[in-house]
Amino acid sequence: MGLQPFETVVTAHHTEIYRYLLRVTWRSGDADDLSQETFLRAYRAWDGLDEAANVRAWLFTIARHKAVDAHRARRRRAIPVAEPPEPRSAAAAAAAVDGLGVDPELWVLVRALPAKQRAAVALRFVAGLSHAEVGTALECSEEAARQSLYAGLTKLRQEWTG
Repeated sequence: MGLQPFETVVTAHHTEIYRYLLRVTWRSGDADDLSQETFLRAYRAWDGLDEAANVRAWLFTIARHKAVDAHRARRRRAIPVAEPPEPRSAAAAAAAVDGLGVDPELWVLVRALPAKQRAAVALRFVAGLSHAEVGTALECSEEAARQSLYAGLTKLRQEWTG
């Protein structure tokens, strides 16, 4: 197979996959776990990957699936506590993981977007994927990815400017 060694792929893409997962999960522990799960799944499928595949977009597809699965699992899981904690505002949570210099309130609005729009915005602006790569990661056409991104950005502009 003519693909580069898997270790090279991990080295090249680990930081951007982690940053993407951190933005969509807002929890560094979850981002660590999901990043490891992403690369483990990629490693298991590496030998069967087509040589012409866009490895970066493929990794983001796996990462997005892992994030969605984790979100669904978290919603089903009960967490026993002695006393309920004080509620933490979404803005405070965003500020806690804000490593990109973007206003935390904007990330609150991004999280409120529908799932496909939220994923398109994060993949395009956090991960820096092209429209074609966003389409691959979202398992849709490039045009559908552009539409999801456009709809998400339009909604963000409306909400942000009031």
